[in-house]
Amino acid sequence: MRVMEAEAMGMCFGVRDALETMRGIERPAEVTVFGQLVHNPPVMEEMARRGFRQVEEAERRAADSVTTPQVLITAHGVSDRERAVLAAGGREIIDTTCPLVRKAHRAALALAAAGFFVIVIGKKGHVEVRGLTGDLPADGFAVVETQMGVRCYGAERLGVVAQTTTVESMAREIVARVWELNPDAEVRFVNTICQPTRDRQAALERLLEQVDVLVVVGGRHSNNTRELVARARQAGVRAVHVEGAGELMPEMFGPDDLVGLTAGTSTLPETIAGVKMRLEALHADPYTTAVVSTAERHCGV
Repeated sequence: MRVMEAEAMGMCFGVRDALETMRGIERPAEVTVFGQLVHNPPVMEEMARRGFRQVEEAERRAADSVTTPQVLITAHGVSDRERAVLAAGGREIIDTTCPLVRKAHRAALALAAAGFFVIVIGKKGHVEVRGLTGDLPADGFAVVETQMGVRCYGAERLGVVAQTTTVESMAREIVARVWELNPDAEVRFVNTICQPTRDRQAALERLLEQVDVLVVVGGRHSNNTRELVARARQAGVRAVHVEGAGELMPEMFGPDDLVGLTAGTSTLPETIAGVKMRLEALHADPYTTAVVSTAERHCGV
């Protein structure tokens, strides 16, 4: 069995910066995390051990449930309205919103201010999407997950933005469908898919062309991790989604398999390293496992 790593995978700078901020807090018991800082079980366990309080994501609009003097806004961001409610109670806000999520917020608001009906491509109910739409007029936006969700909106101007972890090919298909069903409308697409997501998607496509099985490392609730799994299966490659090395079993792989390895943007480097070591060890006896890069494979190594 051989293991091939994606050229781009794992933690993005937004998640890394949020973790650094969290780990620098001296009195965790005085901080409520407004949702999940990242969709990553080891990080959540670390925060619980340190004494952070947390408002579950399903209850994130319940600002009155925050009883600590400080509140930490996660990398997924919140709407300005929600931020104002949190601040109104006299709480100090520790804001770890990813800059690229902020950029998407600004794009949606700018489109609305210019008179566009805003279409947000993303997962309905996802915390980032809730933040993106929270400052828009109630009748001035729609959230679309797939082409099937697109309709004729009856508006002269349609502005489209995307959740930052959206698959780019899917976003462009949705935009094309918006054009098709709204032929008389002015359609403006502001591509707010973040560069780390694009890099990881491109690396995944290169990997899928070469491997027999894909191992995807990341939290069960991580949207971008699930997208990696879904894309592999769509391409006809068997995908194994794990949160850590302990979930990998020998019977998952054959001795001649070329196994691809990638990870979601909230996955810790040490978690990826542990999975890689486990893969290397699975068939070490009697088989020899080699680790190669996609660049080496592309060059015929």
